[in-house]
Amino acid sequence: MPTNVTGEARAALWLPTRKLRTLKAAAAFVDKVGFALAFPTDDVMAPSLYEAVAGPDVIPWANGMGEPESLVWTWKDALPEAGLAWAGKLLHKRASVVSPELLTLLYPGDGEPDDHLGFPLMPEAHRIASALAGGALPTSELREIVGDKGRYDRALVELQRQLLVSSAGVREQRAGWPVVLIDLTCRLFDVGGRHDRVAVAHRYLSTVFEAKPRQLSQAFGWPLADARAALDALVAHGKASTAEGAYRP
Repeated sequence: MPTNVTGEARAALWLPTRKLRTLKAAAAFVDKVGFALAFPTDDVMAPSLYEAVAGPDVIPWANGMGEPESLVWTWKDALPEAGLAWAGKLLHKRASVVSPELLTLLYPGDGEPDDHLGFPLMPEAHRIASALAGGALPTSELREIVGDKGRYDRALVELQRQLLVSSAGVREQRAGWPVVLIDLTCRLFDVGGRHDRVAVAHRYLSTVFEAKPRQLSQAFGWPLADARAALDALVAHGKASTAEGAYRP
């Protein structure tokens, strides 16, 4: 697929005819693309909620917290709270949203509260997941459980990269900004036992239209060999083609 054709295909999928203005429209957009960043960045090839709200040529935060920034900031917590999309740091460890359909294919566990025990996570990540077994908790309480902010941040990203936890809304405080709630993904969504990297690779190609194994690997944190194997399986089943190291649907 020529570069200009790839760009046109991405624009047609990533930029809705009507800019998003409601939570319902945002959920429909995420369902359509499968996954998206909250805010775009030049080094990540993916659609973004922000561009679907503001358009492709608007720089986020250029004028502070405007309407587009406010909408996306609200939706990244409201979508998972309503069960409309998973939210957390996933794509290249950046704030992302994932459709429930794709989430079922990405989720690596059995759908049980103790799924985290099957993964070689840092001890603080296991402590966070264990604490969440009783229900959603605000990030402020989870940070206190860990103690060290740096290790807390790394532990939470580990859990999010495995899709084990998600943002789950916000809680108002007496003063200052609302605090984000975190909950186990398996309590928020119907997940478990349907992990399928080949199907995820197919969804990924259907959204980005052209990719190399390293891009798929970096997007979801997979080993490079696993990303390549998933793409090769698509080729073998006639669901993708490859040329010069790139794969296309």
